[in-house]
Amino acid sequence: MIRWFTPILLTCALTAGPTSAAAEVVRIEVERREDVLGGRAFGAIGPYEKIVGKIYFAFDPENPMNAGIVDLTLAPRNADGLVEAWANFVVLRPKNPVPGGGVALLEVSNRGGKASLRYFNGAGFVSDPVAAEVGDELLMRLGLTVIWVGWQHDVPLREGLMRLHVPVAVGEDGKPLEGLVRADWVIDRPTNTLHVGHRNHVAYPVLDPEHPDNVLSVRDGRLAPRHEVPRSEWRFARAVGDSVVSDNTHIYMESGFEAGQIYELVYRAKDPKVVGLGLAAIRDMISYAKYDRSSPFPVKYGIAIGISQTGRFLRHFIYQGFNTDEQDRKAFDGLMIHTAGAGRGSFNHRFGQPSRDAHRYSAFFYPTDIFPFSSRTQTDPQTGWTDGLFAHQHDDDNLPYIFYTNTGYEYWGRASSLLHATIEGKQDIELYPNERIYHLASGQHFVGRYPPPEDSKLPDSRAYRGNPLNFLVTMRALLVRMIEWVRDGTQPPPSAYPTIAAGTLVPSDRVQFPELPDVEFPKVAHEAYRADYGPHWKQGIVDQQPPELGPAFPTLLPQVDRFGNELGGVECVEILAPLATYAPWNLRIGFPGGTDELDNFVGTYIPLPKTEAERAGIGDPRPSIESLYSSKDEYLALAERAARSLVEQGFLLDEDVERIVARAAEHWDWILAN
Repeated sequence: MIRWFTPILLTCALTAGPTSAAAEVVRIEVERREDVLGGRAFGAIGPYEKIVGKIYFAFDPENPMNAGIVDLTLAPRNADGLVEAWANFVVLRPKNPVPGGGVALLEVSNRGGKASLRYFNGAGFVSDPVAAEVGDELLMRLGLTVIWVGWQHDVPLREGLMRLHVPVAVGEDGKPLEGLVRADWVIDRPTNTLHVGHRNHVAYPVLDPEHPDNVLSVRDGRLAPRHEVPRSEWRFARAVGDSVVSDNTHIYMESGFEAGQIYELVYRAKDPKVVGLGLAAIRDMISYAKYDRSSPFPVKYGIAIGISQTGRFLRHFIYQGFNTDEQDRKAFDGLMIHTAGAGRGSFNHRFGQPSRDAHRYSAFFYPTDIFPFSSRTQTDPQTGWTDGLFAHQHDDDNLPYIFYTNTGYEYWGRASSLLHATIEGKQDIELYPNERIYHLASGQHFVGRYPPPEDSKLPDSRAYRGNPLNFLVTMRALLVRMIEWVRDGTQPPPSAYPTIAAGTLVPSDRVQFPELPDVEFPKVAHEAYRADYGPHWKQGIVDQQPPELGPAFPTLLPQVDRFGNELGGVECVEILAPLATYAPWNLRIGFPGGTDELDNFVGTYIPLPKTEAERAGIGDPRPSIESLYSSKDEYLALAERAARSLVEQGFLLDEDVERIVARAAEHWDWILAN
C-alpha cells in the first residue's frame, strides 16, 4: 500500500516570548585579514578587506526554533546541554561604515563553492577570493558585505570549499543509528568502478558489505522495471591501477557497468550526520552579523543568494520556518532564489545527501520536487494533504522579501510551473506581496559559452548544444532592486512570468515551437511525483528506498514566439532583437542511452537563417536575418532601444547598456561569418 508522500514538517507548537536558552555563535577565529587590491578605494565606499577564519556554533535542542532539525535531540551535547558545530568562512567587507547601515549578501555556497563574484561582478571562477579577482567591482561599489560560510557537511575534500562540521546522531540507547542510503548513476561510458557519493561528495560508508539490504539494480529507462544484479557480480571495492581493493564507498563490477544503463544501489549505513544543522548555521550566521555587536563584519540588513542547489536550500529554509532565529528575530530581510524551480531537497533528513537533486535523467526521485510547491497553501486532491511554503512560520512578520528567478530550463527540468500554478495545472496562483517571480525567458540553467565552440555543434544540424543567452546582466539589476526593496522600501518591478490566463503557460503538446528540419523538439519534460518514502518520512527518516511513485503533478511550459523563443518573462536583448532561437532544452543525442530524454542543465542555440534564399533552401519556418534587418546599424539601433527599455523597467543597469550593445555587435559579426 502506498503511503502518499507528506512533507517533513517537524515543527512543534512554537511559543512566543524569550527562548529557554540562546543558542548562538560561540566564537570566531580570524585566521587572516588582508586588504583587497592593496587597500585602494572602491569609489565613495572606500577600501575593502577580506576576513578568513572559522566560526563556532552552539544549538539548543530545547529551543523551539530548532525543533525542526532532524535528530538534533540525538546529537551529543556539551556541558551546557548544547550541540556544537563549526564552519569555515570568508568575508569581503568595507573597512569604513556604510551610510544608513550595511547590507550583507550571504551566498549559500553551492556544493562549497563561491559564485557571487562571477554572477554579479563578471569575475572568473573563484575558490578563494584574492586581490586580483573581483571583476568589475559591482558588489564593492554597492558597499555590500559579502559572506560565505560552510553549511554542507559532505562537500568534496578539496581546498577552498566551504564546509560545516556537524556531529553524528546516536540512538537513545547509545547504540549507532542505522538506515538505508541510495545512490544511482546514468552510465554514459563503460567503467568498472562507481563512487557511491554524488559528484564526488563524501559518502556514507556501507555498514556491512555482506548485509542483505545491499541491493544493486539496473534498468534501461527512468521508469523502466528494475532488475537486481546478482550479488556475485559486484562488490564494495574499487580499481587501483591493476589491482582491486576493498572500499566501503565504491562498488566494483568485473564485467563492467554497461553504458546506456541506469544503475541504482540501496545499502545499509550507520552514523547519520545531523544534516539539518546547515539550515540553522546559515540562519545564525546572518543573525550574528546583524545583531551581535562583537561581529567583525556588522551589518543592518541581510540578503541571501542561493543558486540552483542552494536556491532549493533557501526554499527549504523558508518552508521549515528558519527565518526566525533563536531569539525570535528576523534572520534575512531578502532572499534571491535562483534556478531552484519549484524544488527543495535533502537538507534535513536522516542520512540526507544535500547534493542529490533530481533531474529528468539523473539523480532520480530524491525528495527534491515534492509538495508543497507554492507559497500559498493548497490541498492536493489526490492525497488530501494541505500545505504551503509559508504555512509553518513562527512569525509572519519575519518573512523576507523574495525574488524567484528561473530560466526556461527550470520549467522543462525542474517543474517551475508548480511555483505559481495550481497543482491541478488549471489556474494561476496569486502571489503574496513579499514575492516576485521573474522568468528569465529562454535561458538555460547557466549561461553557456559564446561564441559556441565548434565541437558543440549537433550532428547534421545548424544547432549547438549549449545556450549562451546572457541573463547575468538581469541578475545584476535585480540585486540592486532587492537592495532598494530591503533598505529603502522601494517596490521592485512587477513579476514577469508565463501564466495560464495569458496563454503563455501551456501543456507541452501546445508549445508551438517551429518545425525545424534538423532539430527534434522534446517529447518529455521533468515531472514531480507524489512519492512514498516510508512510514517515518514525516519524522525525517527514509524507510523505503527507492520510493514508491504515485501520480505525477502536471508540468506546464512557457509558450514561444515565431522564433521559438519563450514568452511571458523578462526578455533579454537577445530575445527582443533576435538573431537566433534560444531553446532552454537539449536532448541526449549521441549518448548511449536515453537519447529522447533531456540533457541536464543545458539548452540549444539555433542561429536564424541569414538570407531568404538560405531559409527557403532548408525549409526553415523562422524569419531570416535579411528579412528582419536592413543592416548591422539597424540591428544595433534596435538592440540599444531594447536595452534602454529594460533599464526603464528595472531589469538592466544603465552601466551595462554599452556592453550589451557591444556583445550584440559581436553576435552579428559571428553569426554572419558562420
